[in-house]
Amino acid sequence: MGVGIAVGLSGFAFGVTSAGSGLTLLQTCALSLLVFTGASQFALVGALAAGGSPFTAAAGAFFLGVRNAFYGLRLSQLLALPRAVRPFAAQWVIDETAAVSLAQPTRRGARIGFLVTGLSLYVLWNLTTLLGALGAEAIGDTDAWGLDAAGPAVFLALLAPMLRTGTERLVAGLAVLLGLGLLPVLPAGVPVLVAAFAAPAVLWAQGRRGGTGRGDAKERSDAPARGGIPEEDR
Repeated sequence: MGVGIAVGLSGFAFGVTSAGSGLTLLQTCALSLLVFTGASQFALVGALAAGGSPFTAAAGAFFLGVRNAFYGLRLSQLLALPRAVRPFAAQWVIDETAAVSLAQPTRRGARIGFLVTGLSLYVLWNLTTLLGALGAEAIGDTDAWGLDAAGPAVFLALLAPMLRTGTERLVAGLAVLLGLGLLPVLPAGVPVLVAAFAAPAVLWAQGRRGGTGRGDAKERSDAPARGGIPEEDR
């Protein structure tokens, strides 16, 4: 619930930013209702505000949303929801619901975490999007407030505590370098996809050094399990 409320409030920033980028109230609210993934939404309105074409803006938003498909692969195994429910649950497969679900020690806990986080975040995100879009004119220059940084800041706050091993920190650091370094030269959304190659690059380098399975194996054994399901819950 805490994650849902904290992140849901940042929908206000999206509503203000979207309205300031020239989107109508209906367009802004439709993005939150139907897309419901903050990074993609911010990328879309940011590209439009920078003068990009709607096609380019939509492509960048799509590329950022691809990561949710990988969350879905893991969550489908973890939650083991009935087939009839999965198409509806897929709408809530985002960074926050994945993080909360994977942190639970049991399948029942993961399902509760997914439901509570998804429901609270979806309701609050859409409500604050509406309020932000309605209040955009009263706020004035949205760039001066830096509201577009609210979404990434919340994501970093969720990610940082999960970086417990040296390998995870190295992957995160390399991803940051790739993402920021390529930002000025690649279209919106593409640097994030390139940054994803940090993980296989680090694992390949460890394999070349022959260190795979030794140093970090001990770190993983000392770190608490994330998203593991006890035998009795399988």
